[in-house]
Amino acid sequence: MRASRAFAATVAACAAVGLAAPAAVASSGPGNVNVNPFSVHQGGRMTVSAAGCTHGGTVTSNAFPTARLSAGATGYATAKIRHNATPGHYNLAIKCNDNPLTATHQFTVLESRGAQGGLGGSLNPSDTEMAVGAALVGTAALGGGIFIMRRRRMNNHGS
Repeated sequence: MRASRAFAATVAACAAVGLAAPAAVASSGPGNVNVNPFSVHQGGRMTVSAAGCTHGGTVTSNAFPTARLSAGATGYATAKIRHNATPGHYNLAIKCNDNPLTATHQFTVLESRGAQGGLGGSLNPSDTEMAVGAALVGTAALGGGIFIMRRRRMNNHGS
């Protein structure tokens, strides 16, 4: 009799675990979240990946507009950081279309580097550069004057 009670209790426990396991798997939500790059400049793009959203989902953050997570075993989304996002640490949230649970991940927004267009007049010339430039202009003017004077003499002697 004791064996039958123990057997019944074991069967009941296994049944409870067996019935609860699919529900736990189904509600596990997104996981294995990755962002690349972790630190991104204002206006830059970041790729987000997450497992567990077989029917796709959404990626949200204060630093970028809502991005769509693709469907599949591992979903991917590309987020474009806003140009006016304040540099600092941000969180993103991933929510699957078929599941109410969310997963979060942190990333960093860096200050924009701006255009790398060269100096473009943003720096004033030094005194040495000004002196060299003035000397070159003076030399060119003097040389041009001497050339014209010699040419006049040659034309006057030739006629």
